[in-house]
Amino acid sequence: MPTDLEIARSAEMRPIVEVAGDLGLSEGDIDLYGNYKAKVHLDVLDSRRDRLKGRLILVSAITPTPAGEGKTTTSIALAMGLARLGERTCLALRQPSLGPTLGMKGGAAGGGYSQVVPMEDINLHFTGDIHAVGSAHNLLTAMVDNHIYRRLDPRIDPRRVRWGRVVDINDRELRDIVVGLGKPTDGVPHESFFDITAASEVMAILCLAEDLGDLKHRLGNILVGFTYDREPVYARDLRTDGAMTVLLKDALKPNLVQTMEGTPALIHGGPFANIAQGTNSVVATKTALALADWCITEAGFGFDLGAEKFFDIKCVSANLDPYAVVLVATIRALKLHGGKEPDQLTEPDPQAVERGLPNLRKHLESIGHFKESPVVALNRFTTDTEEEIAVVRRMCEERGNPFAVCDGWARGGEGAVELAEVVRETASGENRPFAPMYDWNDSVEGKIFAVANKIYGAQAVDYTRQAKRDLRRISRLGYAKLPVCIAKTQKSLSDDPKLLGRPKDFLVTVRQIIINAGAGFLVVFTGDIIRMPGLPAEPAAMRLDIDEGGNVVGLE
Repeated sequence: MPTDLEIARSAEMRPIVEVAGDLGLSEGDIDLYGNYKAKVHLDVLDSRRDRLKGRLILVSAITPTPAGEGKTTTSIALAMGLARLGERTCLALRQPSLGPTLGMKGGAAGGGYSQVVPMEDINLHFTGDIHAVGSAHNLLTAMVDNHIYRRLDPRIDPRRVRWGRVVDINDRELRDIVVGLGKPTDGVPHESFFDITAASEVMAILCLAEDLGDLKHRLGNILVGFTYDREPVYARDLRTDGAMTVLLKDALKPNLVQTMEGTPALIHGGPFANIAQGTNSVVATKTALALADWCITEAGFGFDLGAEKFFDIKCVSANLDPYAVVLVATIRALKLHGGKEPDQLTEPDPQAVERGLPNLRKHLESIGHFKESPVVALNRFTTDTEEEIAVVRRMCEERGNPFAVCDGWARGGEGAVELAEVVRETASGENRPFAPMYDWNDSVEGKIFAVANKIYGAQAVDYTRQAKRDLRRISRLGYAKLPVCIAKTQKSLSDDPKLLGRPKDFLVTVRQIIINAGAGFLVVFTGDIIRMPGLPAEPAAMRLDIDEGGNVVGLE
Protein backbone atom coordinates (compact mmCIF):
# COMPACT_ATOMS: atom_id res chain seq x y z
CA MET A 1 0.00 0.00 0.00
CA PRO A 2 1.49 3.40 -0.95
CA THR A 3 2.13 5.93 1.80
CA ASP A 4 0.11 9.13 2.21
CA LEU A 5 3.02 11.08 0.77
CA GLU A 6 3.23 8.82 -2.28
CA ILE A 7 -0.53 9.08 -2.81
CA ALA A 8 -0.40 12.87 -2.47
CA ARG A 9 2.35 13.07 -5.08
CA SER A 10 0.21 11.09 -7.48
CA ALA A 11 -2.40 13.85 -7.55
CA GLU A 12 -2.64 15.90 -10.72
CA MET A 13 -2.77 19.33 -9.14
CA ARG A 14 -4.49 22.13 -10.99
CA PRO A 15 -2.87 25.57 -11.15
CA ILE A 16 -4.09 27.47 -8.11
CA VAL A 17 -5.39 30.23 -10.40
CA GLU A 18 -7.88 27.71 -11.80
CA VAL A 19 -8.91 26.62 -8.31
CA ALA A 20 -9.46 30.26 -7.37
CA GLY A 21 -11.59 30.63 -10.50
CA ASP A 22 -13.93 27.92 -9.18
CA LEU A 23 -14.69 30.31 -6.32
CA GLY A 24 -15.22 33.28 -8.61
CA LEU A 25 -11.82 34.79 -7.85
CA SER A 26 -9.48 36.37 -10.36
CA GLU A 27 -5.69 36.38 -10.25
CA GLY A 28 -5.95 39.92 -8.87
CA ASP A 29 -7.75 38.58 -5.79
CA ILE A 30 -4.86 36.36 -4.70
CA ASP A 31 -1.14 36.45 -3.96
CA LEU A 32 0.62 33.51 -5.58
CA TYR A 33 3.04 31.33 -3.60
CA GLY A 34 4.23 29.28 -6.56
CA ASN A 35 1.84 27.38 -8.82
CA TYR A 36 -0.23 25.55 -6.19
CA LYS A 37 -0.58 27.88 -3.20
CA ALA A 38 -1.99 31.35 -2.79
CA LYS A 39 -3.25 33.81 -0.22
CA VAL A 40 -6.69 35.34 -0.65
CA HIS A 41 -6.86 39.11 -0.24
CA LEU A 42 -8.80 40.35 2.77
CA ASP A 43 -10.91 42.68 0.63
CA VAL A 44 -12.50 39.59 -0.96
CA LEU A 45 -14.33 39.00 2.32
CA ASP A 46 -14.76 42.70 3.10
CA SER A 47 -16.80 43.17 -0.10
CA ARG A 48 -19.02 40.16 0.64
CA ARG A 49 -19.63 40.26 4.41
CA ASP A 50 -23.33 40.98 3.94
CA ARG A 51 -23.91 37.92 1.76
CA LEU A 52 -22.43 34.81 3.36
CA LYS A 53 -24.58 32.43 1.35
CA GLY A 54 -22.92 29.10 2.15
CA ARG A 55 -24.14 26.39 4.50
CA LEU A 56 -21.65 25.70 7.28
CA ILE A 57 -21.05 22.05 8.22
CA LEU A 58 -18.97 21.23 11.31
CA VAL A 59 -17.03 17.97 11.49
CA SER A 60 -16.09 16.68 14.95
CA ALA A 61 -15.45 13.27 16.52
CA ILE A 62 -15.93 10.94 19.45
CA THR A 63 -13.18 10.70 22.08
CA PRO A 64 -10.18 9.69 19.96
CA THR A 65 -7.40 7.16 20.14
CA PRO A 66 -3.87 8.66 20.27
CA ALA A 67 -3.70 8.35 16.47
CA GLY A 68 -6.84 10.44 15.94
CA GLU A 69 -10.05 9.34 14.22
CA GLY A 70 -9.77 11.05 10.87
CA LYS A 71 -11.77 14.28 11.21
CA THR A 72 -9.56 15.97 8.62
CA THR A 73 -9.68 12.98 6.29
CA THR A 74 -13.48 12.82 6.62
CA SER A 75 -13.83 16.60 6.14
CA ILE A 76 -11.81 16.45 2.93
CA ALA A 77 -13.69 13.40 1.70
CA LEU A 78 -17.04 15.06 2.44
CA ALA A 79 -16.06 18.18 0.50
CA MET A 80 -15.01 16.05 -2.47
CA GLY A 81 -18.19 13.99 -2.17
CA LEU A 82 -20.35 17.11 -2.29
CA ALA A 83 -18.36 18.34 -5.28
CA ARG A 84 -19.11 15.05 -7.04
CA LEU A 85 -22.81 15.78 -6.44
CA GLY A 86 -22.37 19.06 -8.29
CA GLU A 87 -22.27 21.25 -5.18
CA ARG A 88 -19.98 24.29 -5.02
CA THR A 89 -17.91 23.46 -1.96
CA CYS A 90 -14.94 24.91 -0.09
CA LEU A 91 -13.03 23.48 2.86
CA ALA A 92 -11.94 25.64 5.81
CA LEU A 93 -9.37 23.74 7.89
CA ARG A 94 -6.42 24.37 10.21
CA GLN A 95 -2.76 24.20 9.30
CA PRO A 96 -0.74 21.43 11.01
CA SER A 97 1.82 22.42 13.64
CA LEU A 98 5.39 21.20 13.28
CA GLY A 99 5.23 19.92 16.87
CA PRO A 100 2.84 17.00 16.22
CA THR A 101 4.09 16.57 12.63
CA LEU A 102 7.63 15.91 13.87
CA GLY A 103 6.48 14.34 17.14
CA MET A 104 3.87 11.63 17.63
CA LYS A 105 1.10 12.33 15.13
CA GLY A 106 2.93 12.86 11.86
CA GLY A 107 1.24 14.71 9.00
CA ALA A 108 -2.21 16.23 9.42
CA ALA A 109 -3.32 17.07 5.89
CA GLY A 110 -5.78 14.19 5.66
CA GLY A 111 -4.90 10.67 4.61
CA GLY A 112 -5.02 8.18 1.77
CA TYR A 113 -7.00 9.53 -1.17
CA SER A 114 -8.60 12.28 0.93
CA GLN A 115 -5.81 14.80 1.32
CA VAL A 116 -5.16 18.47 0.71
CA VAL A 117 -2.15 19.20 -1.47
CA PRO A 118 0.70 20.08 -1.77
CA MET A 119 0.92 17.79 1.26
CA GLU A 120 4.59 18.41 2.16
CA ASP A 121 4.19 22.19 2.13
CA ILE A 122 1.00 22.18 4.20
CA ASN A 123 2.57 19.92 6.84
CA LEU A 124 5.83 21.83 7.04
CA HIS A 125 6.46 25.58 6.57
CA PHE A 126 3.55 26.25 4.17
CA THR A 127 3.28 30.05 3.67
CA GLY A 128 5.02 30.93 6.93
CA ASP A 129 1.94 31.82 9.00
CA ILE A 130 2.97 29.85 12.09
CA HIS A 131 6.45 31.40 11.96
CA ALA A 132 4.84 34.84 11.76
CA VAL A 133 2.77 34.04 14.86
CA GLY A 134 5.93 32.96 16.69
CA SER A 135 7.77 36.12 15.62
CA ALA A 136 4.95 38.40 16.77
CA HIS A 137 4.64 36.56 20.09
CA ASN A 138 8.38 36.61 20.79
CA LEU A 139 8.66 40.26 19.78
CA LEU A 140 6.25 41.08 22.60
CA THR A 141 8.32 38.93 24.97
CA ALA A 142 11.50 40.80 24.04
CA MET A 143 9.69 44.13 24.49
CA VAL A 144 8.49 43.09 27.95
CA ASP A 145 11.98 42.05 29.04
CA ASN A 146 13.50 45.21 27.60
CA HIS A 147 10.85 47.27 29.40
CA ILE A 148 11.86 45.64 32.69
CA TYR A 149 15.59 46.07 31.99
CA ARG A 150 15.17 49.77 31.10
CA ARG A 151 12.95 50.37 34.15
CA LEU A 152 10.34 52.06 32.04
CA ASP A 153 6.83 53.04 33.13
CA PRO A 154 4.62 51.28 33.88
CA ARG A 155 7.13 49.42 36.07
CA ILE A 156 6.56 45.70 35.44
CA ASP A 157 7.31 43.38 38.34
CA PRO A 158 9.52 40.62 36.83
CA ARG A 159 7.99 38.18 39.32
CA ARG A 160 4.56 38.82 37.84
CA VAL A 161 5.24 38.53 34.12
CA ARG A 162 2.54 36.38 32.53
CA TRP A 163 3.91 36.31 28.97
CA GLY A 164 6.48 33.69 27.97
CA ARG A 165 7.99 32.52 24.70
CA VAL A 166 6.91 30.10 21.96
CA VAL A 167 8.49 27.68 19.52
CA ASP A 168 6.75 25.36 17.04
CA ILE A 169 8.60 22.24 18.19
CA ASN A 170 7.80 19.84 21.04
CA ASP A 171 10.51 20.58 23.62
CA ARG A 172 9.73 19.63 27.21
CA GLU A 173 13.02 21.11 28.47
CA LEU A 174 11.66 24.59 27.80
CA ARG A 175 8.46 24.34 29.86
CA ASP A 176 10.03 26.20 32.78
CA ILE A 177 13.16 28.31 32.36
CA VAL A 178 15.09 31.17 34.00
CA VAL A 179 16.17 34.09 31.83
CA GLY A 180 18.43 37.08 32.37
CA LEU A 181 21.33 35.19 33.93
CA GLY A 182 24.88 36.46 33.46
CA LYS A 183 26.17 40.02 33.49
CA PRO A 184 23.97 43.00 34.51
CA THR A 185 23.70 43.93 30.82
CA ASP A 186 22.23 40.48 30.05
CA GLY A 187 18.90 41.39 31.60
CA VAL A 188 16.96 40.98 34.82
CA PRO A 189 16.83 37.37 36.08
CA HIS A 190 13.32 35.99 36.34
CA GLU A 191 11.36 32.82 35.67
CA SER A 192 9.80 32.30 32.25
CA PHE A 193 8.49 29.48 30.05
CA PHE A 194 7.92 28.26 26.51
CA ASP A 195 4.61 27.19 24.99
CA ILE A 196 4.22 25.55 21.61
CA THR A 197 3.29 28.20 19.02
CA ALA A 198 -0.15 26.69 18.45
CA ALA A 199 -0.94 27.48 22.10
CA SER A 200 0.05 31.14 21.79
CA GLU A 201 -2.64 33.69 22.47
CA VAL A 202 -1.42 35.36 19.27
CA MET A 203 -2.51 32.25 17.34
CA ALA A 204 -5.92 32.40 19.02
CA ILE A 205 -6.19 36.09 18.17
CA LEU A 206 -5.23 35.51 14.53
CA CYS A 207 -7.99 32.91 14.25
CA LEU A 208 -10.69 35.04 15.92
CA ALA A 209 -9.89 38.42 14.36
CA GLU A 210 -12.33 39.67 11.72
CA ASP A 211 -9.94 42.08 9.97
CA LEU A 212 -6.67 43.98 10.45
CA GLY A 213 -8.25 46.58 12.73
CA ASP A 214 -9.74 43.89 14.95
CA LEU A 215 -6.39 42.05 14.92
CA LYS A 216 -4.51 45.13 16.15
CA HIS A 217 -7.12 45.86 18.80
CA ARG A 218 -6.97 42.32 20.16
CA LEU A 219 -3.16 42.28 20.14
CA GLY A 220 -3.14 45.50 22.14
CA ASN A 221 -5.39 43.89 24.76
CA ILE A 222 -2.92 41.08 25.56
CA LEU A 223 -2.26 41.03 29.31
CA VAL A 224 1.51 40.62 29.74
CA GLY A 225 1.90 41.03 33.50
CA PHE A 226 1.47 43.28 36.49
CA THR A 227 3.25 46.22 38.10
CA TYR A 228 4.68 46.19 41.61
CA ASP A 229 1.32 47.62 42.67
CA ARG A 230 -0.39 44.66 40.96
CA GLU A 231 -1.94 46.81 38.26
CA PRO A 232 -2.33 45.12 34.85
CA VAL A 233 0.04 45.88 31.97
CA TYR A 234 -1.05 45.29 28.37
CA ALA A 235 0.76 45.05 25.05
CA ARG A 236 -0.65 48.44 24.08
CA ASP A 237 1.08 49.97 27.11
CA LEU A 238 4.39 48.88 25.56
CA ARG A 239 3.31 50.21 22.14
CA THR A 240 3.95 46.79 20.61
CA ASP A 241 0.55 46.14 19.01
CA GLY A 242 1.40 48.03 15.82
CA ALA A 243 4.61 46.13 15.10
CA MET A 244 2.94 42.81 15.91
CA THR A 245 0.17 43.61 13.43
CA VAL A 246 2.76 44.40 10.76
CA LEU A 247 4.36 40.98 11.31
CA LEU A 248 0.93 39.33 10.97
CA LYS A 249 -0.56 41.37 8.10
CA ASP A 250 0.04 38.63 5.51
CA ALA A 251 -0.59 35.78 7.96
CA LEU A 252 -4.17 37.04 8.38
CA LYS A 253 -4.88 36.28 4.71
CA PRO A 254 -6.34 32.75 4.24
CA ASN A 255 -4.23 30.20 2.36
CA LEU A 256 -5.85 28.68 -0.73
CA VAL A 257 -4.89 25.15 -1.82
CA GLN A 258 -6.88 22.17 -3.16
CA THR A 259 -7.87 18.62 -2.41
CA MET A 260 -6.52 15.70 -4.42
CA GLU A 261 -9.61 16.05 -6.61
CA GLY A 262 -9.22 19.80 -7.10
CA THR A 263 -11.84 21.02 -4.59
CA PRO A 264 -10.89 24.44 -3.14
CA ALA A 265 -9.53 24.43 0.43
CA LEU A 266 -8.69 27.33 2.74
CA ILE A 267 -6.06 26.13 5.24
CA HIS A 268 -5.55 28.82 7.86
CA GLY A 269 -4.57 29.00 11.52
CA GLY A 270 -3.62 26.18 13.83
CA PRO A 271 -4.73 26.45 17.49
CA PHE A 272 -4.95 23.19 19.46
CA ALA A 273 -8.36 22.22 20.81
CA ASN A 274 -7.19 20.90 24.17
CA ILE A 275 -5.40 24.15 25.06
CA ALA A 276 -7.02 26.75 22.76
CA GLN A 277 -10.18 27.14 20.67
CA GLY A 278 -9.09 24.46 18.18
CA THR A 279 -10.68 25.76 14.98
CA ASN A 280 -9.48 27.48 11.83
CA SER A 281 -9.74 31.24 11.39
CA VAL A 282 -12.95 33.25 11.30
CA VAL A 283 -11.63 35.00 8.19
CA ALA A 284 -11.17 31.69 6.35
CA THR A 285 -14.55 30.32 7.43
CA LYS A 286 -16.41 33.44 6.38
CA THR A 287 -14.48 33.67 3.12
CA ALA A 288 -15.50 30.09 2.29
CA LEU A 289 -19.13 30.90 3.19
CA ALA A 290 -19.00 33.96 0.95
CA LEU A 291 -17.54 32.13 -2.06
CA ALA A 292 -19.18 28.68 -1.96
CA ASP A 293 -22.55 27.08 -1.30
CA TRP A 294 -21.06 24.66 1.24
CA CYS A 295 -18.28 25.28 3.77
CA ILE A 296 -16.88 22.18 5.49
CA THR A 297 -14.86 22.88 8.62
CA GLU A 298 -13.60 20.82 11.56
CA ALA A 299 -12.87 21.33 15.25
CA GLY A 300 -9.97 19.56 16.90
CA PHE A 301 -10.00 16.37 18.98
CA GLY A 302 -13.38 15.18 20.29
CA PHE A 303 -16.67 17.09 20.35
CA ASP A 304 -16.12 17.85 24.04
CA LEU A 305 -13.05 19.95 23.22
CA GLY A 306 -12.92 21.61 19.81
CA ALA A 307 -16.61 21.56 18.93
CA GLU A 308 -17.74 22.94 22.29
CA LYS A 309 -15.31 25.85 21.88
CA PHE A 310 -16.37 26.23 18.25
CA PHE A 311 -19.92 26.89 19.37
CA ASP A 312 -19.42 28.77 22.64
CA ILE A 313 -16.48 30.94 21.54
CA LYS A 314 -16.14 31.14 17.76
CA CYS A 315 -19.79 30.97 16.72
CA VAL A 316 -20.97 33.38 19.41
CA SER A 317 -18.22 35.95 18.80
CA ALA A 318 -18.29 35.72 14.98
CA ASN A 319 -22.07 35.19 14.51
CA LEU A 320 -21.73 31.79 12.82
CA ASP A 321 -24.25 28.95 12.89
CA PRO A 322 -23.74 25.46 11.39
CA TYR A 323 -26.50 23.70 9.49
CA ALA A 324 -25.38 20.28 10.73
CA VAL A 325 -22.68 18.48 12.72
CA VAL A 326 -20.89 15.43 11.36
CA LEU A 327 -19.65 13.24 14.22
CA VAL A 328 -16.81 10.98 13.12
CA ALA A 329 -16.58 7.58 14.78
CA THR A 330 -14.22 4.69 14.12
CA ILE A 331 -14.45 1.04 14.97
CA ARG A 332 -11.00 1.13 16.54
CA ALA A 333 -11.90 4.01 18.90
CA LEU A 334 -15.13 2.31 19.95
CA LYS A 335 -13.18 -0.88 20.70
CA LEU A 336 -10.69 1.12 22.78
CA HIS A 337 -13.55 2.58 24.81
CA GLY A 338 -15.01 -0.91 24.98
CA GLY A 339 -12.00 -2.22 26.86
CA LYS A 340 -9.66 -3.47 24.12
CA GLU A 341 -5.95 -2.83 24.54
CA PRO A 342 -4.35 -0.37 22.07
CA ASP A 343 -2.42 -3.17 20.37
CA GLN A 344 -5.60 -5.20 19.85
CA LEU A 345 -7.74 -2.66 18.01
CA THR A 346 -7.39 -4.34 14.62
CA GLU A 347 -8.78 -7.63 15.93
CA PRO A 348 -12.46 -8.21 15.00
CA ASP A 349 -14.61 -7.83 18.11
CA PRO A 350 -18.23 -6.67 17.67
CA GLN A 351 -18.84 -7.06 21.41
CA ALA A 352 -16.07 -4.53 22.19
CA VAL A 353 -17.66 -2.15 19.68
CA GLU A 354 -20.99 -2.57 21.51
CA ARG A 355 -19.31 -1.86 24.86
CA GLY A 356 -17.78 1.31 23.44
CA LEU A 357 -21.06 2.79 22.17
CA PRO A 358 -21.75 4.82 25.37
CA ASN A 359 -18.96 7.20 24.35
CA LEU A 360 -20.64 7.76 20.98
CA ARG A 361 -24.03 8.22 22.63
CA LYS A 362 -22.62 10.85 25.01
CA HIS A 363 -21.24 12.93 22.17
CA LEU A 364 -24.55 12.69 20.32
CA GLU A 365 -26.32 13.89 23.45
CA SER A 366 -23.86 16.79 23.67
CA ILE A 367 -24.66 17.81 20.10
CA GLY A 368 -28.31 17.77 21.12
CA HIS A 369 -27.55 20.20 23.96
CA PHE A 370 -26.60 22.72 21.28
CA LYS A 371 -29.88 21.98 19.39
CA GLU A 372 -27.89 20.80 16.37
CA SER A 373 -28.58 18.00 13.88
CA PRO A 374 -25.95 15.22 14.12
CA VAL A 375 -24.88 12.90 11.32
CA VAL A 376 -22.72 9.93 12.32
CA ALA A 377 -19.91 9.25 9.84
CA LEU A 378 -18.11 5.96 10.33
CA ASN A 379 -14.59 6.57 9.03
CA ARG A 380 -13.81 3.15 7.61
CA PHE A 381 -10.51 1.36 8.12
CA THR A 382 -9.43 -1.69 6.14
CA THR A 383 -9.60 -3.88 9.26
CA ASP A 384 -13.27 -3.04 9.98
CA THR A 385 -15.70 -5.93 9.52
CA GLU A 386 -19.29 -5.70 8.30
CA GLU A 387 -20.46 -7.18 11.59
CA GLU A 388 -18.69 -4.42 13.55
CA ILE A 389 -20.07 -1.70 11.29
CA ALA A 390 -23.57 -3.15 11.71
CA VAL A 391 -23.33 -2.59 15.49
CA VAL A 392 -22.91 1.17 14.96
CA ARG A 393 -25.48 1.37 12.19
CA ARG A 394 -28.07 -0.39 14.36
CA MET A 395 -27.53 2.00 17.27
CA CYS A 396 -27.94 5.03 15.00
CA GLU A 397 -31.12 3.62 13.48
CA GLU A 398 -32.55 3.00 16.94
CA ARG A 399 -31.78 6.61 17.93
CA GLY A 400 -32.98 8.07 14.64
CA ASN A 401 -29.55 9.54 13.83
CA PRO A 402 -28.56 9.70 10.15
CA PHE A 403 -25.63 7.36 9.50
CA ALA A 404 -23.18 6.82 6.65
CA VAL A 405 -19.97 4.90 6.12
CA CYS A 406 -17.21 7.10 4.75
CA ASP A 407 -14.54 5.30 2.74
CA GLY A 408 -12.72 8.44 1.70
CA TRP A 409 -9.30 7.23 2.80
CA ALA A 410 -9.38 4.39 0.27
CA ARG A 411 -11.63 5.86 -2.44
CA GLY A 412 -11.49 9.64 -2.12
CA GLY A 413 -14.64 11.59 -2.98
CA GLU A 414 -16.28 8.51 -4.47
CA GLY A 415 -16.11 6.86 -1.06
CA ALA A 416 -17.86 9.84 0.55
CA VAL A 417 -20.82 10.28 -1.80
CA GLU A 418 -23.12 8.41 0.60
CA LEU A 419 -22.06 10.72 3.44
CA ALA A 420 -22.42 13.78 1.21
CA GLU A 421 -25.97 12.79 0.28
CA VAL A 422 -26.93 12.30 3.94
CA VAL A 423 -25.38 15.63 4.94
CA ARG A 424 -27.08 17.46 2.07
CA GLU A 425 -30.45 16.04 3.03
CA THR A 426 -29.94 16.82 6.74
CA ALA A 427 -28.94 20.42 5.99
CA SER A 428 -31.49 21.03 3.24
CA GLY A 429 -34.14 22.82 5.28
CA GLU A 430 -34.18 26.05 7.25
CA ASN A 431 -31.36 26.34 9.73
CA ARG A 432 -32.39 26.09 13.37
CA PRO A 433 -30.25 28.45 15.49
CA PHE A 434 -27.90 26.66 17.86
CA ALA A 435 -28.21 27.11 21.62
CA PRO A 436 -24.96 28.06 23.41
CA MET A 437 -24.02 26.01 26.44
CA TYR A 438 -24.00 29.12 28.62
CA ASP A 439 -24.54 32.85 28.55
CA TRP A 440 -21.30 34.85 28.59
CA ASN A 441 -22.84 36.95 31.38
CA ASP A 442 -23.03 33.91 33.68
CA SER A 443 -20.48 33.64 36.48
CA VAL A 444 -17.13 32.07 35.59
CA GLU A 445 -17.88 29.12 37.88
CA GLY A 446 -21.31 28.74 36.27
CA LYS A 447 -19.85 28.64 32.77
CA ILE A 448 -17.23 26.08 33.74
CA PHE A 449 -19.80 23.86 35.44
CA ALA A 450 -22.18 24.07 32.47
CA VAL A 451 -19.52 22.63 30.15
CA ALA A 452 -18.15 20.14 32.68
CA ASN A 453 -21.59 18.85 33.60
CA LYS A 454 -23.47 18.87 30.29
CA ILE A 455 -20.63 18.10 27.87
CA TYR A 456 -18.18 16.06 29.95
CA GLY A 457 -20.71 14.49 32.30
CA ALA A 458 -18.93 15.64 35.49
CA GLN A 459 -20.76 15.61 38.80
CA ALA A 460 -18.93 18.65 40.19
CA VAL A 461 -15.98 21.00 39.70
CA ASP A 462 -13.25 21.49 42.29
CA TYR A 463 -10.86 24.46 42.43
CA THR A 464 -7.30 24.56 43.71
CA ARG A 465 -6.10 27.44 45.87
CA GLN A 466 -4.37 28.94 42.83
CA ALA A 467 -7.57 28.72 40.77
CA LYS A 468 -9.52 30.50 43.52
CA ARG A 469 -6.95 33.31 43.52
CA ASP A 470 -7.28 33.51 39.75
CA LEU A 471 -11.06 33.84 40.06
CA ARG A 472 -10.65 36.78 42.42
CA ARG A 473 -8.20 38.46 40.01
CA ILE A 474 -10.57 37.92 37.09
CA SER A 475 -13.36 39.58 39.03
CA ARG A 476 -11.13 42.48 40.13
CA LEU A 477 -9.97 43.20 36.58
CA GLY A 478 -13.47 42.95 35.09
CA TYR A 479 -13.05 39.85 32.92
CA ALA A 480 -15.75 37.64 34.45
CA LYS A 481 -17.98 38.05 31.38
CA LEU A 482 -15.53 36.36 29.00
CA PRO A 483 -16.29 32.84 27.72
CA VAL A 484 -14.26 29.91 29.04
CA CYS A 485 -11.76 27.88 27.02
CA ILE A 486 -11.32 24.73 29.08
CA ALA A 487 -7.99 22.97 28.62
CA LYS A 488 -8.16 19.27 29.39
CA THR A 489 -6.97 15.93 28.10
CA GLN A 490 -8.31 14.81 24.74
CA LYS A 491 -8.10 11.14 25.76
CA SER A 492 -11.15 11.13 28.02
CA LEU A 493 -14.43 12.94 28.57
CA SER A 494 -13.06 13.63 32.06
CA ASP A 495 -9.82 15.38 33.01
CA ASP A 496 -8.24 11.98 33.73
CA PRO A 497 -6.82 10.38 30.55
CA LYS A 498 -7.24 6.90 32.05
CA LEU A 499 -11.04 7.16 32.30
CA LEU A 500 -12.22 5.83 28.94
CA GLY A 501 -15.71 5.18 27.62
CA ARG A 502 -18.37 7.26 29.33
CA PRO A 503 -17.15 7.92 32.88
CA LYS A 504 -19.66 8.93 35.53
CA ASP A 505 -19.66 10.51 39.00
CA PHE A 506 -16.27 12.17 38.46
CA LEU A 507 -14.92 15.56 39.47
CA VAL A 508 -13.13 18.04 37.23
CA THR A 509 -10.29 19.83 38.99
CA VAL A 510 -9.47 23.38 37.89
CA ARG A 511 -5.89 24.21 38.84
CA GLN A 512 -5.36 27.56 37.09
CA ILE A 513 -7.23 30.17 35.04
CA ILE A 514 -5.36 32.48 32.68
CA ILE A 515 -6.80 35.69 31.24
CA ASN A 516 -6.45 35.84 27.44
CA ALA A 517 -7.84 39.35 27.18
CA GLY A 518 -6.73 39.77 23.58
CA ALA A 519 -8.29 36.56 22.35
CA GLY A 520 -11.31 37.30 24.49
CA PHE A 521 -11.57 34.19 26.66
CA LEU A 522 -10.39 32.65 29.91
CA VAL A 523 -8.13 29.57 29.62
CA VAL A 524 -9.19 27.11 32.33
CA PHE A 525 -6.52 24.48 33.04
CA THR A 526 -7.76 21.15 34.36
CA GLY A 527 -5.96 17.97 35.37
CA ASP A 528 -2.36 17.76 34.19
CA ILE A 529 -2.78 19.49 30.83
CA ILE A 530 0.29 21.37 29.56
CA ARG A 531 0.95 23.82 26.71
CA MET A 532 4.31 22.45 25.62
CA PRO A 533 4.20 18.80 24.52
CA GLY A 534 7.20 16.50 24.67
CA LEU A 535 8.55 14.12 22.06
CA PRO A 536 7.76 10.38 22.16
CA ALA A 537 10.41 7.68 22.35
CA GLU A 538 10.51 7.48 18.54
CA PRO A 539 9.57 10.90 17.15
CA ALA A 540 8.21 11.13 13.62
CA ALA A 541 11.23 13.35 12.89
CA MET A 542 13.38 10.19 12.93
CA ARG A 543 11.57 9.00 9.77
CA LEU A 544 11.75 12.30 7.93
CA ASP A 545 14.52 12.62 5.36
CA ILE A 546 15.37 13.86 1.90
CA ASP A 547 16.55 11.65 -0.97
CA GLU A 548 19.26 12.27 -3.55
CA GLY A 549 16.73 13.91 -5.83
CA GLY A 550 15.79 16.47 -3.19
CA ASN A 551 12.42 14.84 -2.43
CA VAL A 552 11.01 14.65 1.10
CA VAL A 553 10.58 11.08 2.35
CA GLY A 554 9.08 9.63 5.52
CA LEU A 555 6.31 12.22 6.00
CA GLU A 556 3.30 10.15 7.06
